[in-house]
Amino acid sequence: MGKAADERQCRQQAHDQLVDAIEQLGYPAEFGEVIAGELGGEKSMRRMTAYLRGANPHSPEEIADEMLAILQMRHSWVEQKVSQRANDSITAFYNREREE
Repeated sequence: MGKAADERQCRQQAHDQLVDAIEQLGYPAEFGEVIAGELGGEKSMRRMTAYLRGANPHSPEEIADEMLAILQMRHSWVEQKVSQRANDSITAFYNREREE
């Protein structure tokens, strides 16, 4: 099995666990499908599943709020990495060898 297939399998497993955790709280699987679809990534889905199992939220609004918080953290992380990469590029440009 290749790396891409392993990643798909891990993502599908995270998806299934998230939907199962939402169903265990008494919500329909369709709600879990929407949450998983919005989160998209394996790590985000695993983080959400951990929240659901640990916090035992009492309303769908709490679940949606946590989903939005996870998405915001992921967005902030991506923005930080983009900024770091741009900073590294400009630093490399300034520090390059120059002909005299």
